[in-house]
Amino acid sequence: MKMINKLLKMSGKNKKGTKLGSKDQKDVAPDQKSPHPKKSSSVSKEASIKSADASYCRKDLLKLSPSFQETPQSGRLRLFIDKLRLCCVMFDWNPEDQSQTDLKAIETKRQLLLELVDFIGKSKSVFTEQAVAEVMKMVCTNLFRTLPPKVHKTMVDPEEEEPVFEPAWPHLQIVYELFLRFIVSGDLDVRMMRKHINANFVNGLLELLDSEDRRERDYLKTILHRIYAKFMMLRAWIRKSISLTFYNFIYATEHHNGVSELLEILGSIISGFAQPLKAEHKQFLRSVLMPMHKVKPLAIFHQQLSYCVTQFVDKDHTLAPDVITGFLKIWPVINSSKELLFLNELEELLELTQPEEFEMILEPLFRQIAKSISSPHFQIAERALFVWHNEYISSLIADYREKILPIIFPALHVNSQSHWNSTVNTLTLNVLKIFMDLDNDLVEQCSKAYEKKEEDDIKKMAERKQAWESMMR
Repeated sequence: MKMINKLLKMSGKNKKGTKLGSKDQKDVAPDQKSPHPKKSSSVSKEASIKSADASYCRKDLLKLSPSFQETPQSGRLRLFIDKLRLCCVMFDWNPEDQSQTDLKAIETKRQLLLELVDFIGKSKSVFTEQAVAEVMKMVCTNLFRTLPPKVHKTMVDPEEEEPVFEPAWPHLQIVYELFLRFIVSGDLDVRMMRKHINANFVNGLLELLDSEDRRERDYLKTILHRIYAKFMMLRAWIRKSISLTFYNFIYATEHHNGVSELLEILGSIISGFAQPLKAEHKQFLRSVLMPMHKVKPLAIFHQQLSYCVTQFVDKDHTLAPDVITGFLKIWPVINSSKELLFLNELEELLELTQPEEFEMILEPLFRQIAKSISSPHFQIAERALFVWHNEYISSLIADYREKILPIIFPALHVNSQSHWNSTVNTLTLNVLKIFMDLDNDLVEQCSKAYEKKEEDDIKKMAERKQAWESMMR
């Protein structure tokens, strides 16, 4: 938006519209014709503004158009509509196919778009039914297009790969800015816009979110959020359309460039849900957000996904057992980077879990934490042990230590004796010291039970070996 404002200032300095000739200095309405046209063999000058049914081509862009300042107040709406129609002229952005005439017309259209953005912010006359229809036509013509073939065949972190830029961005940016200022204006009649901003329009915006240009996705995210806030009749449809986009992403393609932006929109939507949560919202959590943790490119959008899930648990703490249980069912086994993401999100969820819900899931939960503690990958083991650095979670563990310590003691004992990483070894000893300070007798009981189990395992191994030897004779 700052760039657009800067461009508007430059446009105001460099372009002041077309001045009328010395014979035509009088103020004449744009659509007013001379009552006595001159008859001569030479080609007469064309009117600066065409009739309402006129269509435009690239040649029309090369003809100078009057500015809003030079036009009387009564003719500015007609001029506004005329400029909107001129901006419906489209171009091929392949540099090899562009002539000097095309380049000049492209720059002229850019200047016209900047004029329109400036005029929308200063005039209330642009919110009439006719003007609104023309604005929407121009926006749809410029924005709704077939996206080019993807440069990246798989989802990539935008910070790690070279960014992909939309060739038509010099025009698209200003069209997005114009439309954004248009829909956020307090002078816009929402009832008038209902026939223009409908389900098909929303679906068109959602399809554009698959663009590889991050700048375009940022504008689309803001616009969709504004539409959700302003057009209440479209809210259910927007949520449903986002769900369908995610279903296709999870179960079909595992590739969509706008997943992060869609999740950011959802994060704002979820934070505004009324309590108690509706059944459809809980179903969305279980059938959409939880399965999204299974896809391969989870790391690209995990931060936004984690925020959405924790928002649900924050609003209704009774969801914590279902969410954590769902987590444990899809816990990664061989993907260490993904397991680190799961551990991070798990800690955030446990911070929002009440003691009664914590007791319901502590056995399967700490069986998994014990596996992570004994992981040979030092980062996973270290991250699992960092759970005890969280005061609230540590207090919950202390309250239910009689059930938790027997589950995790074998992993703690092995780590303290033989883990190859010194940091993990030190953290493990610190956790054992915490339990010893809380209940030394319990630690002794667990230690004896572990030693007895080790002896029983050795005995069973010997018996099994003896049985196999007897069978081989």
